[in-house]
Amino acid sequence: MKYKQYTCVHEFYNDTYNILLRHESQNMIQLGNLIIGNTGADKTSWRDTAKWVMATVSDKEEILLTALMTPPHNITLYKTDNVMCSEALDCLIAGLGDIYVPGVISEKQLATAFADKYSSLKGMTYYAQMNQRIYELEKVNPGIVRIGTIRLVNNNDMHFFPYWLSAFYASNVYGQTVMNIPESEREAQYRIDMKKIYILEVNGIPVSMAGYNRELPASIGVAYVYTPPYFRNKGYASSAVAQVSQLALDRGYKRCVLYTDLSNPVSNSIYGKIGYVPVCDSLMLQFNN
Repeated sequence: MKYKQYTCVHEFYNDTYNILLRHESQNMIQLGNLIIGNTGADKTSWRDTAKWVMATVSDKEEILLTALMTPPHNITLYKTDNVMCSEALDCLIAGLGDIYVPGVISEKQLATAFADKYSSLKGMTYYAQMNQRIYELEKVNPGIVRIGTIRLVNNNDMHFFPYWLSAFYASNVYGQTVMNIPESEREAQYRIDMKKIYILEVNGIPVSMAGYNRELPASIGVAYVYTPPYFRNKGYASSAVAQVSQLALDRGYKRCVLYTDLSNPVSNSIYGKIGYVPVCDSLMLQFNN
């Protein structure tokens, strides 16, 4: 087994991109980040590739394991063609050495195998921060009732959008349920400038939101799905996701991909009714140092 750590994102892209594309929906995070790094157009926050950890493990014939970490986020992994190789994991962990790894996010079996080996070697424990399922959609169910209309978020929404965004991150990214008041408007302004998040309005009132994150040649990630508590259980989230998904398909994307929290059966049921089908389960595991 050969461990290779990269300092050039373009070389890493050339070596791994087509391998990751074999399971495009499953590898949405790695592929999307690779495209961001390879183009180099956005170096804000974690997108600065100088801070990235990029590595592969190969045998004599091909790459068996791909690893990408964009600090402060967890390491992301892909076993080529989803074929598990315990020796490749051992080689990766040895190669990482003393590099700080806060956690792992990957297909369920691979994430668990890595966490078991890594925590045992480092003398630590780990816990599941989020059990996820990856879904993809190629056609929106025509029977979905579409309530209201969507529009891009804009600067006129700054009186509520930062709070919605903060609540989304709290409940969907960090596994919490409490909305924290944002300390700055920079993240909200960044999202507005990116023009990827849509507000659902009913009778002129903002009631829900949904949008896009990573964009691939054939796929686009659907995310930022949030409805304030007062407006829930009215079909607004379903309508927002259905409209955003259809808009992406109309723009030429072959499929939409999204991650869901398996602890929320309601949202998983909603996505299924819209037309999303399961791809695989994913785990977000955190290490206790």
